[in-house]
Amino acid sequence: MPLSPAKPRSKKHIRRILLEGFQREDGLFDIEGTLTDQKTFDFPNASKSRPAGTLVHEMRVRISIDAEFNIREAEVASDTRPWDGVCEAVVPDYGSLVGLNLVRGFRKALAERFGRVRGCTHINELLGAIPTAAFQTFAGTLRPLNDPGQIGAIVDTCHAMSRGSEPVRMYFPAWYEEPGSSPGAARTRG
Repeated sequence: MPLSPAKPRSKKHIRRILLEGFQREDGLFDIEGTLTDQKTFDFPNASKSRPAGTLVHEMRVRISIDAEFNIREAEVASDTRPWDGVCEAVVPDYGSLVGLNLVRGFRKALAERFGRVRGCTHINELLGAIPTAAFQTFAGTLRPLNDPGQIGAIVDTCHAMSRGSEPVRMYFPAWYEEPGSSPGAARTRG
C-alpha cells in the first residue's frame, strides 16, 4: 500500500543511499555504498557556500567479506564534506573494521569504535546498512534459498519472519513455533 497523498509542501533536502553487492573473482564479496546529501536551495554552510543542487555530502564505503560475513577489507572515502581537512581525518581509522563479522555484533562494534566524535555520522549511517545488503547479496547466489543456515539467519529478524508468523509456518516449517509455545520447540520436533 502506498503512502497517503502528501500535504502541500516544498522539497528542501535530498538524501540518497545506494548499496550494491558484488561477487569477486577471488571468492570474496564487495558491498559498496554511497550516501549523498544535497539541498534544493543555495546553502550557506559555515565552511563554504554551496549552490542549490550541488552535493553537501558524498561518502563512499567498500566492505569486502568472505562467505561467513567476516570483514577482510574495509575502505571508506569522504569525497564531499563540509569541513575539508577535518572530516576526512578519521577515514583511515575505519580500516580497523577488518576482522569484525557483519552478523555478530557489527553495529555494536561500529558504535563503540566510531560513535560520536570518533567517527563520521554519515559514514556510520552508511555502514549500518551494510549487513542487510550483504545478506541480500548472498541470498540465492551463495547459498540456495532453502538452505537451513540461510533460513535460520533470518528467522526472528523482523515481524514477517518471526517464528510464529504465517510465512515461516508455510515456507520454513522446521523453524515455526506456535505463538505462546516454548522457545526452541520447532527445532526439537522431528
